[in-house]
Amino acid sequence: MNDRLTSIATGQPSDYSYGVVQEQRQRVMRNTYWLLALSLVPTVLGAWLGVATGITQSLGGGLGLIVFMGGAFGFMYAIEKTKNSAAGVPVLLGFTFFMGLMLSRMIAMILGFKNGPDLIMTAFGGTAGVFLVMASVASVIKRDLSGMGKWLFVGAIVLLVGGIINVFVGSTAGMMALSVAAIGIFSAYMLYDLKQIIDGGETNYISATLALYLDLFNIFQSLLALLGIMGGERD
Repeated sequence: MNDRLTSIATGQPSDYSYGVVQEQRQRVMRNTYWLLALSLVPTVLGAWLGVATGITQSLGGGLGLIVFMGGAFGFMYAIEKTKNSAAGVPVLLGFTFFMGLMLSRMIAMILGFKNGPDLIMTAFGGTAGVFLVMASVASVIKRDLSGMGKWLFVGAIVLLVGGIINVFVGSTAGMMALSVAAIGIFSAYMLYDLKQIIDGGETNYISATLALYLDLFNIFQSLLALLGIMGGERD
């Protein structure tokens, strides 16, 4: 109580208020990590279902792009609308199931290689490694990274436009270039998103989980595409 009175009188944050802020940030980070781990379960289920049933095999070219863009942006809009309610977590998990389903077409292609399972595990390990590195850097770096946001957003838009064009062009070299760029941009985005949580710039754990999930998804997908192009072994 005395700390709070002193804070009001001096205009300086008290130990009490600082402790409350730190506890809030730690709670957001803790909830985000738990929900992020949970979100991988429906992603795996969606990918397994897609591979097992072949339901996404016909979604190539423009049709696949329309389904993916419509579903992804529809879910993200719904998450934004429900993030402060009890429906937020189920909607987010529904989104991750959908993303797993959309990823199943690429996974099925990779599994067509003799070393397909090894490529998938390598991509998974590489993605986990990037996350661990970025989480470590975010926890020790003191610099304010909030200014990175607008540049990373521009980079993501350029990637999106390039990806849409390449769907119709079908260039292997273009896919490789886009994958390398995506790994770099979304690794930086991951650092930015983690730092936002640590610094208190993001206070909603559902929004924080969505941001980190998208970073992980894009890095994994890009690594998988690169490994498939460069290291896939035919029977």
